Amino acid sequence: MTLRGLAPAKINLFLHVGPVADDGYHPLASLVAFADVGDALTVTRAGALSLAVTGPFGEALAGEGANLILRGLRALGEAAGIGAPPVAVTLDKQLPIAAGLGGGSADAGTAIRLAAQLLDLDLDEAALEAVAGVVGADGPMCLRARPAWATGRGDDLRDEPRLPPLHAVLLNPGVASPTGAVYRAYDDAPAGGADCPEAPADWSPAAVIDWLKGQRNDLEAPALRVTPGIAEALSAMRAAPGCRLTRMSGSGATVFGLFEDAASASHAVGSLQRSGWWVRACVLAGAR
Repeated sequence: MTLRGLAPAKINLFLHVGPVADDGYHPLASLVAFADVGDALTVTRAGALSLAVTGPFGEALAGEGANLILRGLRALGEAAGIGAPPVAVTLDKQLPIAAGLGGGSADAGTAIRLAAQLLDLDLDEAALEAVAGVVGADGPMCLRARPAWATGRGDDLRDEPRLPPLHAVLLNPGVASPTGAVYRAYDDAPAGGADCPEAPADWSPAAVIDWLKGQRNDLEAPALRVTPGIAEALSAMRAAPGCRLTRMSGSGATVFGLFEDAASASHAVGSLQRSGWWVRACVLAGAR
């Protein structure tokens, strides 16, 4: 038996970050959405746990995403009391690496969910989220893969079913933006705070975009210092016809633009093609 699933790209519609706390973590507040594009996973019953990686970004995956999948699945087996789950996983890596899209965490979350279903493990949603936490603070939200407010370390989650579908374009300029380096650059001159704004009074797409314009990504400035190439992507997205809002996602280097409709987003993709750039139109929101 084989199960297949999408590990969707995670987008931080805003990301407010506070100074590092005594425990070494940064408090944050974010509204997270998931795209209808991402990596593809296949999980099959097998004699032992294994992982194969394919896809356009498979060779660039220097173990990090693969290790997160295997780490998550071993934790799943431990929680279920079965040892390493006897499954063969194939990851079709479609998302860029170190892109601020939660790719590794999304891959692990989807693998955990598919393996638990395939093996008919007696673990409820809370138990699966606890398992996903072993891959990092993004693990539980990427296992859920639905719109949510994230606070604390990013693992204090509150679903937001009112978020409407938002038409977007994702653009990665073909450069990596390592999360650790970005946070270190942020710590050199912390300028944000983990404030969580009041929710929009109007949840229509146009009103949500206007509300998001009043928010920010506190990692954008330090990411630009670490990876200056992000600036060109931001500038190109702002100039794209019909773009209502441009922002970097997570710790970068991917930026996103929000548009009024699918036609506007698709048209913008054509204006954003550059050698070495990864560009995709998508829809944000939507629960599993």
